[in-house]
Amino acid sequence: MDLTGILRSRAAERPDATAFLYEGDRVTYAEFDRRVDQVAAALRASGVRPGDRVAVLDKNSLAHVELLFGAARAGAVQVPINYRLAADEVAYIVDNAKAPVLVVGQEFAPLLDAIADRLEHTGHLVVVGGTGHRYADYAAWTDRDAEPADEPGEVFVQLYSSGTTGRPKGVMLTHQNFLTALRMSEEIWDLRPDDVVMAAMPLYHIAGCMLALSGVYDGLPCVLVREPDPVGIARGIEAHRVTHLFLVPVILLFMQQLPQVRETDLSSLRLLIYGASPISEDVLRGMMRMLPGCGFMQVYGLTETTGAITRLPPADHVPESGRLRSAGVANPGTELKIVDPATGEPVPTGRVGEIVCRSAQNMVGYWSLDQATRDAVLPGGWLRTGDAGYLDEDGYLYIHDRVKDMIISGGENIYPAEVENTLMGHPAVVDCAVIGVPDAKWGETPKAIVVRDGEVTERELIDYCRDRLAHFKCPTSVEWTDAIPRNPTGKVLKRDLRRPYWEDESRSVR
Repeated sequence: MDLTGILRSRAAERPDATAFLYEGDRVTYAEFDRRVDQVAAALRASGVRPGDRVAVLDKNSLAHVELLFGAARAGAVQVPINYRLAADEVAYIVDNAKAPVLVVGQEFAPLLDAIADRLEHTGHLVVVGGTGHRYADYAAWTDRDAEPADEPGEVFVQLYSSGTTGRPKGVMLTHQNFLTALRMSEEIWDLRPDDVVMAAMPLYHIAGCMLALSGVYDGLPCVLVREPDPVGIARGIEAHRVTHLFLVPVILLFMQQLPQVRETDLSSLRLLIYGASPISEDVLRGMMRMLPGCGFMQVYGLTETTGAITRLPPADHVPESGRLRSAGVANPGTELKIVDPATGEPVPTGRVGEIVCRSAQNMVGYWSLDQATRDAVLPGGWLRTGDAGYLDEDGYLYIHDRVKDMIISGGENIYPAEVENTLMGHPAVVDCAVIGVPDAKWGETPKAIVVRDGEVTERELIDYCRDRLAHFKCPTSVEWTDAIPRNPTGKVLKRDLRRPYWEDESRSVR
């Protein structure tokens, strides 16, 4: 069965049960199913055909999840866009996806104004709460009679993940990818009929998408949090007695620092899942002290693997286990292997190499990038993660480093090539390299190493990037140098650049 069919079943089985809770609104499964039909009808009326992409730029909302299921019900594929991206980055994704429809939240209407006239394939522009704008209003656009009509395709959602070339790549994830992951999650999360899940991460993030879908899959209420604000998350947990949620480590750090969070009742939590970036033991232990009655589960995965492929279960979250630094063991149905990045051959137990995995959760490929797909998927269906690590004798995975120099700052992926390309556009920059350096709050942040010719300050270069890139991608510091170290083939020796900043750390990523 596909995901829209599961929703249809939930609406028939428990029409009056709560599907979503959002900012004071409660939506039943019957109401949500009806709204999804209306969205599917609106998309068809706008010329959307099976296989088309439907772009969405908004924070978490009821409209966002309606569009997720509505696009699938029309045989189309939702493309949720990171709302922290700059206008040029948003325009690139919409055009790359060839989306005939773009829906944005009201607060992003000014960004839509900046790109509307240069979108090559997008004939329908819709704003949620759009009265007063020159675009269609979402409420009016979806206000129509709709007969139930399901024609889902293979691909359910297309999430964009940045690439080492500096251009985002559309990761195509199918209904079956998600159903595999949801069946696994139902088992290892120990979900029960009276549980309440929370989607606190953005829906453009695989974790946010998975939590929203898990509610529908298991017929449970899902609390939608508009944006990952620690105080709002804590109050939502208290108000709705949330039992399960996923958070990134930087949010766990903030929750420990804010007195408003400590004033809330978080005792309903049974399982707190965390991941997407490495976590320090201090942050983890602090959160465990803060939530003594809650189980903790670290997960490791990628957008390309439909989320988690390993888990460190609650039983291992005790100091005597010695495994708090581990990403855990492979999930049911997932095979892990450590290989030599150059040859693809397996390496001995305990030796660091590239992590590859084989799972029914693995993506079907990158949108319109056949060569990139072939580069990522090895013979036999093994997916290259781009991360380096090792397996111990008991099958526990330890993340050691990154094969492709990716920086993870507060759970957001940053690829140095994109930042370097932007920096090189400045007339005073002769050469540069961008690396991740330790940061107590974000795990790591980008640092630019720059060779300059002319007068330019650190602040000017950072501002130059902030005008052209999402702010989380921009360097937080700049260091000047006479030359960027390279090997004989011209490749930047980033390991050498990073070493001084990470020599006091136990590993080269946090």
